Amino acid sequence: MTAGQTITISPGGAGDAGTVLRLLDTATAWLVAQGRSSQWGSTPASTDPRRLAQVRQWTGGKGLHLARFGEHPVGALVVGTATEHVPPATEPELYVNLLVTDRAYAGLGIGARLLAHAAGLAQAAGVGLLRVDCYAGDDRALVRWYERQGFTATDRFVVPRPGRLGWPGQVLVRRLPRPAGTTAR
Repeated sequence: MTAGQTITISPGGAGDAGTVLRLLDTATAWLVAQGRSSQWGSTPASTDPRRLAQVRQWTGGKGLHLARFGEHPVGALVVGTATEHVPPATEPELYVNLLVTDRAYAGLGIGARLLAHAAGLAQAAGVGLLRVDCYAGDDRALVRWYERQGFTATDRFVVPRPGRLGWPGQVLVRRLPRPAGTTAR
């Protein structure tokens, strides 16, 4: 990082849909260039009606957080409740619905910082469980990355996709210490 520029994380909102779409589009292009189009496909999120609706939902709620390097948005985190394709939690949780970073800033630990932020949000709410799901196909590299961030793989699942192979997913969990004097909600 250069002098005077640090990574900060702050809440996002409805005005940040373009930023989230840019991050998703550049991440998708990077995945395609790496031969990993099975994860998010090869269509830019900004032209995919399903993704556009998803981004509108994410930016319309309170779960969006943006990482910035100086003034430049370099990552997005969305937290909330688990999606329907994963087994439900058996205790209160905070669920990571989206984690995406700008590959132009790889190596700065942006993804890890966003996950630490999510853990802090969960702890502040008195919740001791942080869950996420990710693509579990190909070489499972993304699963291993989450494991290096302190998560443990639990349930595997497949999201059906009409006319195509199902999307293989992995649920991962991270147990969090609760601050003294808090109880789960």
